[in-house]
Amino acid sequence: MTAPLPTLSPEGERAFVRTTCAYCGVGCGIAATVTGERSVEIKGDPDHPANRGRLCSKGTQLGETVGLEGRLLHPMIGEARVSWDKAIDHVARRFARTIAEHGPDSVAFYVSGQLLTEDYYVANKLMKGFIGSANIDTNSRLCMSSAVAGHVRAFGEDVVPASYGDIDQADLFVLVGSNTAWCHPIVYQRMMAAREARGAKLVVIDPRRTETCEGADVHLAIRPGSDVALMNGLLAHCRREGAIDPDFIDASVSVPDGFWEALEDGGDLWSVARTCDVPPADLKRFYDLFVANPRTITLFSQGINQSLTGTDQVNAITNLHLATGRIGKPGAAPFSITGQPNAMGGREVGGLATTLAAHMDFAPENVARVGRFWAAERMAAKPGLKAVDLFRQVGNGKIKALWIMATNPAVSMPDAGAVRAALAACPFVAVSDCIADTDTGRFAHVRLPALGWGEKDGTVTNSERRVSRQRALFAAPGEARPDWWIVASVARRMGWRSAFSYDRPADIYREHARLSTYQNGGARLFDIGHHAAIANADYEAMEPYRWGGTPFAEGRFPTPDGKARLVPVVQRPLAPPLKDWPFTLNTGRYRDQWHTMTRTGLSPRLARHRQEPLVELHPADAAALGIAQGDLARVATPQGESVFRAHLDEGQRRGEAFVPIHWTDRQSTGGRAGLLPRDLVDPHSGQPGFKATPARVERVAAEWRGFLITDTLPDTIPSLYATRIRVPQGWLVELAGGGDPAKLIARLLPAGSRVETSDPARGQRRVAVLAEGRLRAAIYIARSGTLPAREWLIEQLCAPEPASAMALLAGRPATPRADRGPIVCACFDVGMKTIAAAIADDGLVSVEQVGAALSAGTNCGSCRPAIQRLIAGAQQAAHG
Repeated sequence: MTAPLPTLSPEGERAFVRTTCAYCGVGCGIAATVTGERSVEIKGDPDHPANRGRLCSKGTQLGETVGLEGRLLHPMIGEARVSWDKAIDHVARRFARTIAEHGPDSVAFYVSGQLLTEDYYVANKLMKGFIGSANIDTNSRLCMSSAVAGHVRAFGEDVVPASYGDIDQADLFVLVGSNTAWCHPIVYQRMMAAREARGAKLVVIDPRRTETCEGADVHLAIRPGSDVALMNGLLAHCRREGAIDPDFIDASVSVPDGFWEALEDGGDLWSVARTCDVPPADLKRFYDLFVANPRTITLFSQGINQSLTGTDQVNAITNLHLATGRIGKPGAAPFSITGQPNAMGGREVGGLATTLAAHMDFAPENVARVGRFWAAERMAAKPGLKAVDLFRQVGNGKIKALWIMATNPAVSMPDAGAVRAALAACPFVAVSDCIADTDTGRFAHVRLPALGWGEKDGTVTNSERRVSRQRALFAAPGEARPDWWIVASVARRMGWRSAFSYDRPADIYREHARLSTYQNGGARLFDIGHHAAIANADYEAMEPYRWGGTPFAEGRFPTPDGKARLVPVVQRPLAPPLKDWPFTLNTGRYRDQWHTMTRTGLSPRLARHRQEPLVELHPADAAALGIAQGDLARVATPQGESVFRAHLDEGQRRGEAFVPIHWTDRQSTGGRAGLLPRDLVDPHSGQPGFKATPARVERVAAEWRGFLITDTLPDTIPSLYATRIRVPQGWLVELAGGGDPAKLIARLLPAGSRVETSDPARGQRRVAVLAEGRLRAAIYIARSGTLPAREWLIEQLCAPEPASAMALLAGRPATPRADRGPIVCACFDVGMKTIAAAIADDGLVSVEQVGAALSAGTNCGSCRPAIQRLIAGAQQAAHG
């Protein structure tokens, strides 16, 4: 069962509900006011310590994503709607039969940081405790498992030794492999506040010059994969400068024989600068800042973790903090910032194939302990398959039944084409999801309708170990059910009724809390035993809390001798570019989108910042390839290829390219980043290396280009390039192709009366379709010349009366309007040209002045670097 809806006030308005955001690991609190059956007003919760009332653009627009468009609302076997009883029985029988015939290791679960902790706990318990295999892994393997492995090697337990409160006290922020301004904007704004209040310094280490670099004291655009050399060199420099803390090392850190001697090999400033391909002066500036500021936080994310040497890179960072004593103290810590809302909760309950619940590993005494607690019949005794190996085993037929929950591996896994082939060959695939049509769901034999954000009830844990409640705003739609209920129902049908007899999330949470303290005795820092007997009412009212206090403040670590470990790590040789694959391909996120866009793709406002999947190239590289701004470009690797729109950016290193991860077959014929990376992994963590794939880039010659606005999206768009985004009351589809587009136009346009015009000399054709007094669709095609701006035409889909035929075909109103330019501020829908005009006309010289004039930059703040760049550009132009 889920939490009850908020009660109606005497005036008939619902009281606000305190819940937690659905997106990144910052774990922002939300104050939501339900205004209708499927509508809600979203504000930041001013009392939540993670965000203090702020929300990023994605969180702000959650209200645009709570409708039922595209939802899976009923259990499906194949294309047939069935009852829950039949669906549960079918899944249970298929798994039971597979286990009976081929053993427990012939089945697997692939789960997600989108699950709540209670969902995660039940899935992990079923697989590891009762099916008897550890073949349950999570998509968090793809984003933070190297941090887990590094923490365990250094600290003895997967503990993040930092809090957001440390940000408020730090004097130096070192951001490594993290575009924080886009991916964790609330954390970024907290750092910016510390810089403004106390003059804290900022160093950004990233091969790309992202918006996070704006205003940084130092930006080191290091060669991809050279992080170990950078951090080892810094540690050697600290030792030479007397910045090591020998008292802390003696009392709290174990140093392997030969550690310091090995560190000096190649650790001089010039050697490190050469390896990392950065100016020695910039490197020296970073090193001096680090030595001068003991209160340093090193924040790292996917640029560190998503590497074939990710674990070593994590340990190079932890070595630095341990040796200098910058841990367990206010404002000083290494800080892994996670990408998913409950990646940490999954780590706590053993969602990774390599861990047991409650931060235990597979040591025999831990296997026995968890088995006793669960009264488990078939306790798994060894680690299971990590994500990449798991799908390999699906592909080679060893995994014969697979259950995927709340994730889309057909898009997000590396070498996604091979993953799709594996899913197509698997004898039985079950998918639990809230979305009816996903790339992965198309391979499912059974689809089970799960709850989405705003319907779920349970807990999540954010990057600073803070547990918060996620509460339901709406009743469960259709026949959708909580993920924990679905898993427990299958478990009971498989014969384990008493072990899975949960009635509510609080039952699961209490069990999770009891296990964390069961025979623990302080051996593990993760211990939430104070909630082992929490009452249902207290669970409902639970305030956010952070477990573990200030880890390592006493200089003691959860290792046998109580000491942390310096882990020897060595920079691996960096391979030169390959002749046939001369580019290094990097992948990552856009500011206003999330994962594979099944949720954020429903928001018209979030689509405005980056409307297409772009391949970002240095202008010199593009010129050598004959690629101009806005051309189409094919990115190919040995694993696959996909077409992107080219964007030239001097912030890219030469010989490198960047593409976003979000686009899928549901949104585009191109932009499929998941097809491109290799399925190679870090040897310690099993995390794939998404950040440095050998690739080539080439121009794609399209004979024509165009766009479609429509209220009805066709199922398929047979075009060389077609990518869609949501707009108010419809869709915008960017198009490019070859040959005569006439058949495509006929296929794409809905029924209705048509007006059209053509210009054979420029190969232009424009067609608008009207029905029942409104515009239904319009398409604009050109072989040469310009295309009209989209904004006014998009507005005509919502207009109560259509514009004149002449205006529609011209693509502009009779009275010209000011062009806002590309959207910079998604929160307030403010365009670049609007901001630039205000800066010039009103003499605005600060981001704060722009905010006062236009509101831009005053909500989440993720657009503030872009606004600052516009101000700087205007000032530079004014001074010649």
